[in-house]
Amino acid sequence: MVKKTTKELADDILSDIQFAINAHIHHPKSSDDAVRFWDRTTPYIVHPTWCAMTILTETTLDDHIRLNGSRALLWHDILEDTTISNLPAGTPDTVLSYVQDMTFNSFAEELDIIWSRDKEIRLLKLYDKVSNLLDGTWMKDKKWNDYIDFTLNLARDVETNYGLLNIVKISTTIAVKKS
Repeated sequence: MVKKTTKELADDILSDIQFAINAHIHHPKSSDDAVRFWDRTTPYIVHPTWCAMTILTETTLDDHIRLNGSRALLWHDILEDTTISNLPAGTPDTVLSYVQDMTFNSFAEELDIIWSRDKEIRLLKLYDKVSNLLDGTWMKDKKWNDYIDFTLNLARDVETNYGLLNIVKISTTIAVKKS
């Protein structure tokens, strides 16, 4: 990966966010795909943006994973939840692969398949699941507890593969089961 200046990186982030905003606001598959469930008002784009910005704060992750992971997290729900069927021309193969490998037809399928995916995908999925838990007040107890179990399993896996990242600390702090 060619080292970019701070301005070039900021310009890339802005362009990537604009693509994601356009996809989620102007091309959702359904009205539910344009908003967060907890209040049905907060734009959906808050979720992938949080995920993308949070991985960029992981100072111990390799730049290749941080930068490609950030882009993949920003775009990870576009193919699944919008009518956009292609990522922008020139999207690096790594980012395209990450997005495709993060896409599942259901939570049940994700639970079944995720452990056969590369460790980078499990890392990225931890950001996704933590963000969902942060505004997951809409989840019924069983779904919440299933999410907690899955998130903690991902956190253990991520810590084994990458060390005690910020996302591991966040996940283990908020992962409290409902009784």
